[in-house]
Amino acid sequence: MAVITASMVAELRAKTDAPMMECKKALTEAEGDMAKAEELLRVKLGTKAGKAASRVTAEGVVTSFVNGITGAMIEVNCETDFVTKNDSFLALANAAAKLVAEHNPADIAALGELPYSQDGFGPTLEEVRKGLIGKIGENMSFRRFKRAAGGAKIANYLHGTRIGVLVEFDGDETAAKDVAMHVAAMKPVSLTSAEVPAELIEKERSVAAAKAAESGKPADIVTKMVEGSVQKYLKEVSLFNQSFVKNDKQTVEQMLKAAGTTVKAFTLYVVGEGIEKKVDDFAAEVAAQVAAAQAAA
Repeated sequence: MAVITASMVAELRAKTDAPMMECKKALTEAEGDMAKAEELLRVKLGTKAGKAASRVTAEGVVTSFVNGITGAMIEVNCETDFVTKNDSFLALANAAAKLVAEHNPADIAALGELPYSQDGFGPTLEEVRKGLIGKIGENMSFRRFKRAAGGAKIANYLHGTRIGVLVEFDGDETAAKDVAMHVAAMKPVSLTSAEVPAELIEKERSVAAAKAAESGKPADIVTKMVEGSVQKYLKEVSLFNQSFVKNDKQTVEQMLKAAGTTVKAFTLYVVGEGIEKKVDDFAAEVAAQVAAAQAAA
């Protein structure tokens, strides 16, 4: 039986971009014949994994896992909405959320190194991800995650698979769940006005100043108009100041006080938020292909 060395596995992996364990299996089956092992991998995975690795992943899902006072939420991306309904992709996403909760990885790289096997791939989460890229034919990536384990209770809410919320709280679970749904609907950026990021405030102030300047009013009035707009914005984007979605006669803060509940923190994930999606122009693509063909002729 041929001895399969680490350098052989590395060489095959570099050629095919296939997961490490798949390379080892192929080399073992090919009895160390590199060319035959490469052919075996091409048959099993195709050339899809390598080609897919550079494509934009702006679709995906948000999944969460909660066990007592420990919880986690993760965004896992793919290229098309079609894959978000794939059982293997969903299993990967759900497993990743559980691994975050149970092992507290420092970052995405550390998460990928955690033990996990699925669909014949492994022994790490990263190897499963790479294996599924080859199997499904789309790039997929772990984008971000949040782990909550600070001693507070945890409420989680998923709106379909595209919006996820974690709420850390003390008090009534129903009230906390209502807050999680409220966050999904109203998308606040902070708990209080004082916690709104400075860059967002400055952006709003700049927009308000430009609008107020067009009014032609005296400078002192313009200044008051700008500050009034900023204060209105702060109330609109801070959770406690927002009107509660189930009862717009009270703020979220008032609802929580009535329920004897304290919200300590929340995390909101929206799939693809901030990712620049590729817009396919079919006509331009056809034109480019025709031009390339004419140039080659």
